[in-house]
Amino acid sequence: MIDVLVVDDDFRVAEINAKYVGKVPGFRVAARAHSAAQALAAVERAPVDLVLLDHYLPDQTGLELVHHMRERGHGTDVIMITAASDVVTVRAAMRLGALHYLVKPFTFAALRTRLDSYAALRRTVDRVGGRGVAGQEQVDRIFGALRTAPIPASPGLPRGHSEPTTDLICGVLHRANQPLSAHEVAAETGLSRSTAQRYLRHLEQAGRLRLSLKYGDTGRPEHQYAWVAP
Repeated sequence: MIDVLVVDDDFRVAEINAKYVGKVPGFRVAARAHSAAQALAAVERAPVDLVLLDHYLPDQTGLELVHHMRERGHGTDVIMITAASDVVTVRAAMRLGALHYLVKPFTFAALRTRLDSYAALRRTVDRVGGRGVAGQEQVDRIFGALRTAPIPASPGLPRGHSEPTTDLICGVLHRANQPLSAHEVAAETGLSRSTAQRYLRHLEQAGRLRLSLKYGDTGRPEHQYAWVAP
């Protein structure tokens, strides 16, 4: 099994990413961290094979964390999973040895492709001989293991929608014991009301939510959404 440390300052996003990792055969989540200090402590407490690392952390950036890990002798592999998409940060991640760079929002398929290529890299290195001397053919095979094919957009989601956000909203409604409005969903998830409304409308049209109307004193009904059990 490949042990993974999931690092994200948002507890809900970390939970979603951890669930994604758990769905990929051969991988398991060894720990979660929500700051650079927690992540470094986790690596020093029990070595892991791979860190899924957010860049925007409350105490340091993800790249500063990688630098400190290397200074302390931790050669743990890193895949960046972050909303930071500026070229400076991407290039810095490459220089520090990040094996992949996944920009939020992303789909489960996109993450799984990166994890599968990482597993293929480890298998290739093992076949070549670990610490042995590799010829050009073996070197090309090692570098080729990290290549990934472009991932098409999830056919079930409209353009501009992401699976993590969809899963977040579905989780809130699944746990609720009563219908919720877009305003209440936005408050629970930290999303804007317009974003919550957009996702709720799609989920209702897809048959995953049930729409009802609640009439108040103003006479204008409030849309409320309830989870539909499969």
